[in-house]
Amino acid sequence: MTDTIDELGPVDWIVVEFPGSTFNGSIAPEITSLVDRGLVKILDLLILKKDADGALEIAELSDVDDGELGELRAFETELASLLSEDDVISAAAAIEPGSSAALLVWENLWAAPFGASVRHAGGQLVASGRIPVQALAAAIEADDSEGA
Repeated sequence: MTDTIDELGPVDWIVVEFPGSTFNGSIAPEITSLVDRGLVKILDLLILKKDADGALEIAELSDVDDGELGELRAFETELASLLSEDDVISAAAAIEPGSSAALLVWENLWAAPFGASVRHAGGQLVASGRIPVQALAAAIEADDSEGA
């Protein structure tokens, strides 16, 4: 994370599913681009696999063969996991049996200076949220249909 707690950016997590266990690390170049541009810092990255019966396997990058990870190996961190095992199991509930997934935790470095500025001005975060891309796309499509 950033060097001081005062400049800590918001931390987010996502689970990205690869149906049919097609995960091969090909998402690494885009993650590398985000890191290299100073937009995010990867705090943790876990590989989740569910077999056809729904049994879950949770793996740290150090537990996975290089052939499965590709450039993702570069994001292996020395940090303690920020999510509890219960958090990971809850997040993995969204994965379909027979699929694999990447669970990423990152700090939004781009927002750190803004957050520090808000705190120095006496402000505090009281609510936040995320609009799923699918919901945004549906809203835009509905607007387009009404305007047509």
